[in-house]
Amino acid sequence: MPGYARSSPLHIATDCYGPFMPGELLPPLEDRCSIARTLEAVGNRWTLLILRDLFRGVCRFERLHEDLGIARNLLTVRLRRLEDAEIVQRVPYQQRPLRHEYRLTARGRDLSPALIALMSWGDRWRAEDGPPTLLIHDACETPIEHTVRCPSCDEPVAAHHIRSRPGPGRHALSPGAAR
Repeated sequence: MPGYARSSPLHIATDCYGPFMPGELLPPLEDRCSIARTLEAVGNRWTLLILRDLFRGVCRFERLHEDLGIARNLLTVRLRRLEDAEIVQRVPYQQRPLRHEYRLTARGRDLSPALIALMSWGDRWRAEDGPPTLLIHDACETPIEHTVRCPSCDEPVAAHHIRSRPGPGRHALSPGAAR
């Protein structure tokens, strides 16, 4: 690609398939990259804001609609997609008339670090007057920080020190592999 260095740190950290030869056919991006597959499930503004509200405890349709100012039909579609992806679960809270609330599943709760990372980036680069909201540890009330740490040595790892290598799912993506 013009202007894209194959050895850039971004390429090394995000490449999900490995080196390729010019003209070689690759699987579609969504089939070979966990980031692309994740964005298929949660990658639009409204879905991320719905998730933010669910983490804040706003879990009923009417409250989500009021808080977000989203059109009802759009909210319905986004919530259904989150259900289909098993990120939220619809649970009845009232029988007459039947009403539901939306609860995060384990898959949904696992998105917390990603939302915190997005919030941290926004606080640093888009909040001119400082963060509009602080996330705190409920046990000691200390503001939390988003960091990437090595699980082996417990050191913080900066982006320029992150590399990628083939993972266990790569073998299924090799050219010509049966699907």
